[in-house]
Amino acid sequence: MELDPDNLGTREIYEWMVTTILPRPIAWVSTISPEGATNLAPFSFFQGVCARPPTLLFCPANDRYGRPKDTLRNVESTGEFVVNLVPFPMAGPMNDTAATLPHGESEFERFGVTAVPSACVRPPRVAGVPVAFECRLDRIVRIGEGPVAGHVVLGRIVRLHADDAVLAPDGKPDPQRMDLIGRAGRNDYVRLGELFRLERPA
Repeated sequence: MELDPDNLGTREIYEWMVTTILPRPIAWVSTISPEGATNLAPFSFFQGVCARPPTLLFCPANDRYGRPKDTLRNVESTGEFVVNLVPFPMAGPMNDTAATLPHGESEFERFGVTAVPSACVRPPRVAGVPVAFECRLDRIVRIGEGPVAGHVVLGRIVRLHADDAVLAPDGKPDPQRMDLIGRAGRNDYVRLGELFRLERPA
């Protein structure tokens, strides 16, 4: 099979991408509006960028009407956000926060997700996650226009939080203890399973 994206509808090419680019890590992004309303939403177009300066990215899309979602609006207004990594026990609450709520209504409050203060930025972190990255906005790269157009949000990591319970004896995170989930296609998710090791070539 060979497909030309120009001959596919938006939904169709989206489904091809999310069912083949996998597993995708999940950025559970917390933000705050200039008025102080908190927001929490998951994004599976998410990845690290580089270590110096420490930078990551996530990609919020416009809604079906071409409007920016609250996460992007808040990041544009305040220049700050937190990326929380999602462990298996928190899959349900994470999924709940993907719901569309009225502008300004807090997912933390609506779905009973506990917030804890961040150290360097205004948006709170999610309590109980194995790792959280406090970030300040570096830049936003806009891709396309209108409904479901994308925005590449690059953030400089200014503080990293790791739960001591997920650290290995060497002080680094243990993948098995972190027990992270990832996004697959449709309504499917993956959970970290069997690990195998390959030594990097010189």
